[in-house]
Amino acid sequence: MTKADLVDKVSGKTGLTKKETATVIDEFIKAIIIALSQDPWEHIEIRGFGTFRVKQRKARVARNPRTGATVNVPAKLVPTFKASKDFKAIVTQA
Repeated sequence: MTKADLVDKVSGKTGLTKKETATVIDEFIKAIIIALSQDPWEHIEIRGFGTFRVKQRKARVARNPRTGATVNVPAKLVPTFKASKDFKAIVTQA
């Protein structure tokens, strides 16, 4: 499903125009991105859906599979999403 498909479904259920619905969805996504980028240790929990948070990956030594040379991979912050129990239960029933 693409964002356009999501806009179609939501606008059909809410009675909003597709343009208004697209704006709402865009702003929702932007709000999540901005909140997590401004404070990486904050998490966003949407009950019944899941939790968005930022995790820190430690620095590590990896190996280039082509040459076999070792490569230092620096530590970095990675956005993650964990689905709620309700979300998981609905998906596994389908």
